[in-house]
Amino acid sequence: MRTPHSESVLSRTVRIIEAFGPDEPALTVSEIARRADLHVATASRLVGELVAHGLLSRDTDRKVRLGVRLWELVTRASPTLSLRNTALPFMEGVHDVVGHHVQLGVLDGEEVLFLERLTAPGAVVNYTRIAGRLPLHASSSGLVLLAHGAPALKEHVLARPLTLYTPATPATPARLRSLLADIRLRGYAYCPGYVHEEALGIAAPVRAAKGDVVAALSVIVPNDEAGRAVVPVVRTAARGLSRALGG
Repeated sequence: MRTPHSESVLSRTVRIIEAFGPDEPALTVSEIARRADLHVATASRLVGELVAHGLLSRDTDRKVRLGVRLWELVTRASPTLSLRNTALPFMEGVHDVVGHHVQLGVLDGEEVLFLERLTAPGAVVNYTRIAGRLPLHASSSGLVLLAHGAPALKEHVLARPLTLYTPATPATPARLRSLLADIRLRGYAYCPGYVHEEALGIAAPVRAAKGDVVAALSVIVPNDEAGRAVVPVVRTAARGLSRALGG
């Protein structure tokens, strides 16, 4: 456990907020203290202050979760809000055609962060969620962003161990280099069974005013030959969104 004076209150507060994950939306103070590497008394005091400001909230069973006020502040100030709002009509159009998952992802560090996701009852399996992340080398959105990313980013990702999700996942530097070159040439990523054997990911780049790739528009559909027919739908929507952004 870190010593009380080794870091600022802000740093400890950030660790408390980061303790919550998509699969752990509500935690006890003891669980927060353990995840944030804090003494229980320190965690309890900071949690109480965050609750008082509305950044955290307490359930009737005394479990703690992220507060509505935190969501409000983050949404209001988010630099990705205009991108998401512009993308939604195009995503809805694609969703009407494919009837499975449609998602919008951006590069954040060495992962793809998903800003929006449309789905439907009975849609194919998909690990993506709003505000969720996936590694760049395995997801269709991540591969598009990596293919058009900075050379230093590519080399850094290629130098790391690459997680193998299925036998189809590109998990060697040689295969990943070849795949990235192919994506740049074709203008889209086609990823059958890369994250889950039953799912096919298809993604296309979204460009801003200067032509820079700022996002990836993708679909997750069943992993069969019918997926080939979806490629033009995704590419057309991504080009339309790019035009709407000035690209």
